[in-house]
Amino acid sequence: MRSEKVTFEGTQGNLAARLDLPEGRPKAYALFAHCFTCSKDVFAASRIAAGLADLGIATLRFDFTGLGASDGEFENTNFTSNIEDLLKAVDFMRESYEAPKLLIGHSLGGAAVLAAAGKVDEAQIVATVGAPYDPDHIRHHFDQHIETINEKGEAEVKIGGRPFRVKKQFLDDIGGHDQKERIANLKKALLIFHSPIDQIVGVDNAANIFAAAKHPKSFITLDDADHLLTAREDALYVAQVIVAWARRYVKGLSTPELKSPWKPSPDHSIVAEAQSGKFLQVINANGHSLLADEPLIWGAIIWGPALMACCYPAWGPARP
Repeated sequence: MRSEKVTFEGTQGNLAARLDLPEGRPKAYALFAHCFTCSKDVFAASRIAAGLADLGIATLRFDFTGLGASDGEFENTNFTSNIEDLLKAVDFMRESYEAPKLLIGHSLGGAAVLAAAGKVDEAQIVATVGAPYDPDHIRHHFDQHIETINEKGEAEVKIGGRPFRVKKQFLDDIGGHDQKERIANLKKALLIFHSPIDQIVGVDNAANIFAAAKHPKSFITLDDADHLLTAREDALYVAQVIVAWARRYVKGLSTPELKSPWKPSPDHSIVAEAQSGKFLQVINANGHSLLADEPLIWGAIIWGPALMACCYPAWGPARP
């Protein structure tokens, strides 16, 4: 996996981001929205992005305004500005790489992705992880400070042991979104991940999202996972399932199509040329399948290793 630091313009200044890339040409691009008051480098974000890169998908993850290394003040943000930041990220990807085919959001980031998805025509699937049905769900973080916020217009609140200044405009904003209508009109395949033992966002939120959405939609339970997916295997499982599930909806993620049918071989080893790329080969050796390609310098897409058995060796002469 390769990883690049990038920045792009957000709603209140520059947003810090990281693009995680597979070794070869990406099969598709994804955009990841992190959890409430988290950052792009939280375990769930970094591990899911790494898992996607291993499976050929490039993922942009960024810090929302006022968080991590991004510009702006958290106290001047709200759920609406999160949606705007997401759409700015889509514009950046569209101009610099290609628009995301996959939109992925964790916790409140999942709610933001559901809200923004209708404005991203190129996106074909949406995946949420531990997402609340309604952004107003996070109001419980401020229960002890609601009166102060209403009287003075703001208050300092500790979330995850860290202090954040929250203004009344934030509370007003999270209560003004009709997620039910947005989810019903998503017009994209929806994959919902949620743990039945999530202590931060109850699994009933996943049930409500599922009920509001139209098909195609699927729900995957994350059995023993916690809300933040602190166990590495849980985050990697999410990445693996996203890719397997997305193959049905995103062109280019499934096994490459062949230019001609398989031809029987007495030694049970078959090599066929794929439709994708200039040199990609699909190998079937006695029932075991793998891809073989050429080095990037020859114009290959590097979806598989350069194997001397079927291709020129990487250290050989340049192709004519």
